[in-house]
Amino acid sequence: MVSAVVVHEGNIADRDGARLLLGKAAQELPRMEKVGAGRGYNGKIGEWIKERLGWALEIVKPPRRWVWVPPGEEPPYPRGFMVLPRRWVIERTFAWILRNRRMRCDYEFLAETTEALIYVAMIRLMVRRLAKGVV
Repeated sequence: MVSAVVVHEGNIADRDGARLLLGKAAQELPRMEKVGAGRGYNGKIGEWIKERLGWALEIVKPPRRWVWVPPGEEPPYPRGFMVLPRRWVIERTFAWILRNRRMRCDYEFLAETTEALIYVAMIRLMVRRLAKGVV
């Protein structure tokens, strides 16, 4: 489920946008200890997260593709597409949000409106799940 949302302009880099989001999330999630991210967030953002928020940054990396294997043996990993740990959670959440017709395309003039609509989409999802058990 989405805990915090920050929608910003397209001229802000993802790492800088992550600082905006994590600063907001720190206020709403005081017990959080670890943040998972892709390889695009390597570098100084990890130091910033540790210094400012006291959280650990875990970069999800795929296994190395180029390893030496003796002749006649199979590589130790499957070829082709690999599911990386916890990376699917983000794609699943985007799919949940995009089930709402208003979120399919970006028609909103203000970033605050888009943020509000994301919260509405998540509230709608949670209410549906809670109502399933009630008859």
